[in-house]
Amino acid sequence: MKKLLFTLASACAVFAASVLHADSPRKITFGVVAKSQGNPVFQAARVGAEDAARDLSKKYNLDIKIDWRTPNEEDAQKQAEAIEQLTLAGAEGIAVSCSDANKLTDAINNAVDNGVPVACFDSDAPASKRFVIYGVDDEDCGRQTMAELAKVMHGKGVVAILAGSQNAPNLQKRVAGAKAEAAKYPGITIRDVYYHKETAQDAAAKVEQVMQANPDINGWAMIGGWALFTDNALKWQPGTVACVSVDALLVELPYLKSGQVSVLLGQQSYEWGYQSIRHLVDKVVFKKDPPAVKDVSPLIRVTKENVDQYAKNWDKWLGKK
Repeated sequence: MKKLLFTLASACAVFAASVLHADSPRKITFGVVAKSQGNPVFQAARVGAEDAARDLSKKYNLDIKIDWRTPNEEDAQKQAEAIEQLTLAGAEGIAVSCSDANKLTDAINNAVDNGVPVACFDSDAPASKRFVIYGVDDEDCGRQTMAELAKVMHGKGVVAILAGSQNAPNLQKRVAGAKAEAAKYPGITIRDVYYHKETAQDAAAKVEQVMQANPDINGWAMIGGWALFTDNALKWQPGTVACVSVDALLVELPYLKSGQVSVLLGQQSYEWGYQSIRHLVDKVVFKKDPPAVKDVSPLIRVTKENVDQYAKNWDKWLGKK
């Protein structure tokens, strides 16, 4: 009798433990590797990833942790090392914005071959085994930037393209798109494409250097807003040089208000993080692939007319609300 009671008690304990375990949230770690710590677009992406982890944990009874492994400054080799470290540390998925696709493809493939799915955001590694890329259509982004600039310049003038890192695949596509759009306007001449290290200081210095050497340039197509990430970067008086830029960070908005910049095309950088984690949850937890490898995020057109309303978004995107 005692033996029977003991057996029943043990069975009840096992059953209770199994029920408790079933109700316990599944613990998941996702690694996020952006390009650089200091760039506000990646700070917003980090907030987006953390918010997605919180929201999706609650929705699906999960316990999602974000392991942020982003280098202080752009360094594709350090990104590759971070992907390797995350794979070894047991991350169940990784999201990465690629500084150099060539240097990251092997690291991404190695992670995938070891059972760790990889999503790209912002900047792709198209030849890799990543299962999705979330971000703007880069060629269309370049086209839209140049089209907005051509409209401001009434279809004629000398244009410079500010293009960031020459090795970033997303920026290469934007340059191609800008050039293709410029070809539609016989009155527009592209003086050159100007590359630089992707910091505010390097970008602003490049703009000043180019303007001093080419005073006839009267239009800038900035396919990334690095030069506008700092105060007093543009030395021209409002209305003398046309400028359209990708990105619409808080620090850039005064250039729009002053008239030194006509249009900002905001990328949804908060969503880079949020949607990447959503894709990873679908892939890892529900074994569900996205409808298409490219998940395109539209640009947000910001002008003097809607700048104040748009600025309110940054409270959320930087974790202030």
